[in-house]
Amino acid sequence: MSVSNSSVSRMPMPVALASRVLPLLPLQLLLGICLREIRSRHPRIFDRLGSHTGKRYGLDPTDLPLAFVLEPRRMNPRVTVVRTLPPGVDARIAGPLSALIGMTDGSYDGDALFFSRDIQIDGDMEAVVALRNAIDDSRVDFLAESVAWLGPLATPIERLLRGLVAPPSFRQEMGVGGGG
Repeated sequence: MSVSNSSVSRMPMPVALASRVLPLLPLQLLLGICLREIRSRHPRIFDRLGSHTGKRYGLDPTDLPLAFVLEPRRMNPRVTVVRTLPPGVDARIAGPLSALIGMTDGSYDGDALFFSRDIQIDGDMEAVVALRNAIDDSRVDFLAESVAWLGPLATPIERLLRGLVAPPSFRQEMGVGGGG
């Protein structure tokens, strides 16, 4: 049971329901392209992980019926979309998708999310701290970088995605309806 009065945005119910039947292959292909593009523009992004580059991180959005396995290897990083996390991930980070994304761009504070119980972390805490430090040091806007390869469609798609995952205050500024 959560004791926080969370201000973390939740994925809108229609999106969450639609993702139950969403085939994973198209999403997998899109995420693969996004990760390759980010890595090509920021080739040293995972260097800060040191010995943790071989770890498998389970990213578990609690407001969607799918999850992601991140393998931030230096030479061939990979993200895999799954319905449920497989056993054997080194660390699991679970919480609303907006919190998981918000920690990468600074719109949410990871420590505050952890202590308010909006996110849960299991497994290798040292690996999670290394991942967090690598992301913080990279200063990469992962959402913007993920859609940059779309050319002229990048800006409207980024705006749409930010509306879905942004903190409630940002959503109100944009005039986007509440998600939960």
